[in-house]
Amino acid sequence: MTETDLIPAPLTAHRPGGTLPLGAATALDAGPGTEGTAHWLRSVLGAATGLPLPDGTGPGAIRLRISPETAKEHGPEGYRLSVTGDGVLLDGGGPAGLFWGAQTLRQLLGPDAHRRAPVRPGAAWELPYLTVADRPRFGWRGLLLDVARHFTAKDDVLRLIDLMAAHKLNVLHLHLTDDQGWRIEIRRHPRLTEVGAWRARTKRGHRASPLWDDTPHGGFYTQDDIREIVAHAAARHISVVPEIDLPGHAQAAIAAYPWLGNTDVVDTSALTVWDTWGVNPNVLAPTEEVLRFYEGVLEEVLELFPGTFVHIGGDECPKEQWKASPAAQARIAELGVGDEDGLQSWFIRHFDRWLTARGRRLIGWDEILEGGLADGAAVSSWRGYAGGIAAAEAGHDVVMCPEQHVYLDHRQHGGDDEPVPIGFVRTLEDVYRFEPVPPGLSEAAARHVLGTQANVWTEVMENRDRVDYQVFPRLAAFAEVAWSALPAPGERDTAGFLRRMETHYRRLDALGVAYRPPAGPAPWQRRPGLLGRPIDGPPPIV
Repeated sequence: MTETDLIPAPLTAHRPGGTLPLGAATALDAGPGTEGTAHWLRSVLGAATGLPLPDGTGPGAIRLRISPETAKEHGPEGYRLSVTGDGVLLDGGGPAGLFWGAQTLRQLLGPDAHRRAPVRPGAAWELPYLTVADRPRFGWRGLLLDVARHFTAKDDVLRLIDLMAAHKLNVLHLHLTDDQGWRIEIRRHPRLTEVGAWRARTKRGHRASPLWDDTPHGGFYTQDDIREIVAHAAARHISVVPEIDLPGHAQAAIAAYPWLGNTDVVDTSALTVWDTWGVNPNVLAPTEEVLRFYEGVLEEVLELFPGTFVHIGGDECPKEQWKASPAAQARIAELGVGDEDGLQSWFIRHFDRWLTARGRRLIGWDEILEGGLADGAAVSSWRGYAGGIAAAEAGHDVVMCPEQHVYLDHRQHGGDDEPVPIGFVRTLEDVYRFEPVPPGLSEAAARHVLGTQANVWTEVMENRDRVDYQVFPRLAAFAEVAWSALPAPGERDTAGFLRRMETHYRRLDALGVAYRPPAGPAPWQRRPGLLGRPIDGPPPIV
């Protein structure tokens, strides 16, 4: 083990040689404000190593501190770690920084420290002498999980949060609603889950595929499930950002409550939860009743998610129904918004004001730029860099998540060894060369780049192992891009990163992650049935 095996790479690290043995007498000395990390160390490292880590001080102890000096130099998410013959000193700039330092400490103990129980009872544990100073480059280091297209069970969401924490990611963006399913309990509108959470069948593979899975699919999170997810994330210093998509991607809601749609041009009573992929023409009607309905939805959402940001989608909203609808055209004239783009902007601006009045901030996909950007809104820039550049130059905060670089549902290899090869080819090395701040952005505008996010859309990911395969190992590269102070893409030490990944693959093995291997057969070829489809199943749909 050397300091260069750490992922993401720290700001500075020095290893002088020598090791500190740990044993049953190794004490945990937790200073004020460090209780959360102390609990995590005992529960996670204690389980993996079998060491009790009792309260105590003295030589060889692991000392946890919140340090104003570290906060001043490295910020609240920064930390300093020192391992010497006297013991371990972990200083956090704040509780979050202390926790990220504990993740580094875990990596230093070796891959077996990532297991849930000791695999070599009685084995010796040791830490290399080391000094580390570290802080993140970006405050928003995110991962989007689409639970609408394929539902992800609560326990699998909790597991993904743990994997995010292991990579020092701090924002989970949950895509909770779409045409294919509504995944969050709203008590005042029970049909959203009674009807909207279930579809009769599912397109298998890409939307051009002729294949169908006729098994009904669905599921949703109760409000207590959401509280558990949010609390589990908060204990790991991860914020959960909910997404309630509007005014497009709304067929599941319209299937539950047909009056939400444009009833003067579509028989919305005949709509069901959508069973295929793509851009859906059925969008919300621009009425006051629809606004009140979604305000009621968001009132319950705000009770469950305490974070600053609420994502309202705003993407891929076809305007054909509004163009054909006499009611929508009358609404455009009444509001004086000019055209259908202005009508979409009216939707967004309404909820921007509504959320702002409640101390929250709206964030949406870069289509919310169409018709004029809502005051105070932040932008998730997914259609390349252009939307993010325009928003940042106009003084709006931006999260960079361009499809061409960080959509992890896209293929990882150009050959035929992908289960369903869709989208751009983006290898592990490609993701490592991604740069969240586009060249040419002014210094003032660059300050509006909150950070970056990798997106996991689940149209072709029907279970946990498929998500694992698509997300890993590329998420490790993305995590380093989001955390570490890397040079420009053309100057990055890709070979060094790949060498460090050799150790990290063993960590992923210990964590039970079904990642795409760096060489050799893919997981579904090694383990029959792993991905929920036979080995000799139909060919991929491109």
